[in-house]
Amino acid sequence: MLTIDWNFTIKRNIFILQLLGLWPQEDEVYKLNLYSIYAFVSIVVIMGGHNFFQTVNICFVYKDLEALATTIFITSTEVLVLVKVYFFTQNIGRLKKLLSSLKKDVFQPRNERQVEMIKPILNFWKNVHGSFMFIVVSTIIVQSINKNQLPFSAWYPYDYTISPLYELTYLYQVVGMWYIALSNVNIGTLFYALLTYVVVQCDILCDDCKNLTGPLISNQRIISCIKHHKEILSFSESVNDLFEMVILGQFVTSTIVIATTLFMLTLVDPLSKEGLITVLYAMAVITEIFIYCWFGNQVDLKVSSVLS
Repeated sequence: MLTIDWNFTIKRNIFILQLLGLWPQEDEVYKLNLYSIYAFVSIVVIMGGHNFFQTVNICFVYKDLEALATTIFITSTEVLVLVKVYFFTQNIGRLKKLLSSLKKDVFQPRNERQVEMIKPILNFWKNVHGSFMFIVVSTIIVQSINKNQLPFSAWYPYDYTISPLYELTYLYQVVGMWYIALSNVNIGTLFYALLTYVVVQCDILCDDCKNLTGPLISNQRIISCIKHHKEILSFSESVNDLFEMVILGQFVTSTIVIATTLFMLTLVDPLSKEGLITVLYAMAVITEIFIYCWFGNQVDLKVSSVLS
């Protein structure tokens, strides 16, 4: 039996979550220390504050249809990200225990052939994570380039048009945008990774079952396959319990955002900077929904193959 560190596959994902204040070191949860203080600043002050000032701005632009649509299609996604972050941090202990459970021998590949068999799906997840990061970073860079104008329309209890308040507010919005976007991507792709692990385990189990041949089949091997199947079911149920509300919110919000984004495209020149931002934003949202469905479908197909 070989030993694979499943967390190595998602180390880049975990590293970014740590930078965002969403992943305490090692197996720790949030407690009274410097990292928890940083997490509070990251979640409440930077992400929460950024979203709050944009949401309040709706009260001042509701009579302007274009400005209202622009504000809603941005803030609705940001509210969802804050909901994701809330559930993610509330369940960080359970999530770390779930990842630790992958260290069990039953989840390890039996030979080099199985290792080679599961590499493509693990590499596919890495490509998905990299592609999402590229789309998000591209959108943020384009959105951040504004002359004499803030990246987002928002209300602030001071005159931000004068220096240095303008520069500080500009920096605050850009930093808030980075934190929110990266949190959204890396929480989502971590969920994809967990689904990928379910797919991989189903592949390993199927391979084990196919090799239960010969005149003498060890009872221990049959028992091992049964235990592995039970562990896979337990793991997948835990993943579902952790993310079911987040996924529901994702689909509801994404539907609203896609509809609003398509409406926005009728109001701007598709070749302008605003049009480019809107198209990139729509691509990110649609791709995110598609990937959720794709990974979920892969799990369904693999479970069906195990049952057959």
